[in-house]
Amino acid sequence: MKVLGINGSARKDGNTAIMIKKAFEELEATGIETELIQLSGEFIQPCKACWACGGKGNCVHQKDPFQNIFEKMKSADGVILGSPVYSANISANMQAFLERAAAVSDMNRGMFRHKVGAAVAAARRAALSIPSTR
Repeated sequence: MKVLGINGSARKDGNTAIMIKKAFEELEATGIETELIQLSGEFIQPCKACWACGGKGNCVHQKDPFQNIFEKMKSADGVILGSPVYSANISANMQAFLERAAAVSDMNRGMFRHKVGAAVAAARRAALSIPSTR
């Protein structure tokens, strides 16, 4: 059994990676194999909505790392998606990855049936300090 973790953070080995690795510790303790992919330093292009992926099982555009990551995702028994929260949303790279993954899986029904999924989000809360104009 294998679980793939995809870290959508722009910061390699940052808080999001730490949280995924913490989950991995529990999985590895039970004998489950894990692999972490970090999108830091990569650029995932957005979906072109061409629908050419229908019947192909993967995106047909070969200009970025999406295809290799998606193949690993398809072969894994489980997937953990992780992203920091930027402006009340996931990272742009993770958003692009998920949009393409959704298009491919919609055009190739059943490829993620019986897979386990989980998500983690790293968020920071702080007071906003506005300097006084007096």
